[in-house]
Amino acid sequence: MTVSLVLRRASERIGASVGLDAIEAAIEARALLCAALDVDRVWLIVHAQDELEAPNLHEFEKMVERRLKGEPVAYIAGFREFYGAKFRVTRDVLIPRPETELLVDLALECMPEDGKVLDLGTGSGAIAVSIARLRKSAAICAIDKSPAALEIAKENGRDLPNIDYVESDWFEALPDEKYDLIVSNPPYIAEGDEHLKDLQFEPSLALTSGRDGLDAIRRIVQDAPSHLKAGGWLLFEHGYDQGGKCRKLLSKKFYEVATWRDLSGNDRVSGGRLTSA
Repeated sequence: MTVSLVLRRASERIGASVGLDAIEAAIEARALLCAALDVDRVWLIVHAQDELEAPNLHEFEKMVERRLKGEPVAYIAGFREFYGAKFRVTRDVLIPRPETELLVDLALECMPEDGKVLDLGTGSGAIAVSIARLRKSAAICAIDKSPAALEIAKENGRDLPNIDYVESDWFEALPDEKYDLIVSNPPYIAEGDEHLKDLQFEPSLALTSGRDGLDAIRRIVQDAPSHLKAGGWLLFEHGYDQGGKCRKLLSKKFYEVATWRDLSGNDRVSGGRLTSA
């Protein structure tokens, strides 16, 4: 079968099984075939009428079957694009989402050019690596409780000497330093939330945080002042309906407290500046 025919049939199967429209299904099929062949989208266009060799077709069909069972494309392909770069992902880390790019935008605005930044719960390293790429004179410390996640983050940041990696349960194993900025995309989904069924392939450690989803955020807000310089910023992602509660938590120790909305108009990031040393 030709590349174009294989893509069309796969798109139809994915659309019908996963419940995607034709455009979304075609995008997913192309991403999987690119991964199976180790090529880019341009190659697929140029070689649309080429016959696929049997081993490549078999590999692609295995990927499609995994998608039909609900596994996210990012885990099947092994990567996800974020903030203009490609990040390796496995089921040990949360898949980077477009809405998290807002957190990177805000971090770049708030931090000094040569600032010290702490990324709590770095996962794939998407936030830390994105900041490090654009602030070469900054020093970033990326921490995670999961050794497996840290290995993925190290791989994604392997060409960036301005990132240090620390295995730590939040602040527990941190060096005795203070930072200009602390950023985090912590778990913030409430235990038992109905949306968790759609996230079954992603690590629960990176998703849920107590009965109301705010346990991790409470701890971060409580402990962050001890690790921030005077006037330093704390910024973290949260759920669409958690902005008000997050601002209330922040207001006890921080000023210039605010919540920023993502491109969909949902509350997505809250933060503030430390009131004192």
